[in-house]
Amino acid sequence: MRNFIIADNQELTSFALHSLLLGDGRNSVSRVYDMHGLTQALKESEASVVVLDYKLFDFSDEQQLLIVSERFQLATWVLISDELTPTFLKRVIYSSNQFSVVFKDEPMVVIADALKSASVGKRYISQRVMEVLLARNQEPEVPAILTSTEIEIVKAIALGKTTKEIAAERFSSVHTITTHRKNIFRKLSINTAHEAIKYALRAGWVDSSEFYI
Repeated sequence: MRNFIIADNQELTSFALHSLLLGDGRNSVSRVYDMHGLTQALKESEASVVVLDYKLFDFSDEQQLLIVSERFQLATWVLISDELTPTFLKRVIYSSNQFSVVFKDEPMVVIADALKSASVGKRYISQRVMEVLLARNQEPEVPAILTSTEIEIVKAIALGKTTKEIAAERFSSVHTITTHRKNIFRKLSINTAHEAIKYALRAGWVDSSEFYI
């Protein structure tokens, strides 16, 4: 029997993963909602498989993720997320053999293979992830340029506003703001709102005294 810890704050995905893992009949499955819960679960079962959506969890950046993985070296990690940046993928994959990676919108058979491989201690990197890494190696670096709208959205994110609040202020739909966020993260080669905040502070778009109030 293998213990799996689901660290994914998207209800539908968590339910699907839970059903898939329990269907094997030999696994135990638990779910955590934040970093504190995850570290506590790993203390109780250090050799667990952590199924993580990095973009929806509360890791501030990949360095924090790598620190936790180094602390719990018996754990195996399966990263299941949308649109992880090539920079993130390269650093995580090359830093530790603990990580398997698949994209959330890949076929179920791919995700099932990744989970099965992790359960027996084997690393799994999907074909699509490898293609993203190879494409990054072939493409020249292009400076990221944000539109005025995207800059305003980054400012709003840095001030702690939710996607719903930003949409209401801009008289836009939540879907439109979500699309803007994805474009911003892609252009800046970041994965989380925390990284966007740090970028906004460095760029001078948000006054640090205003941010820390």
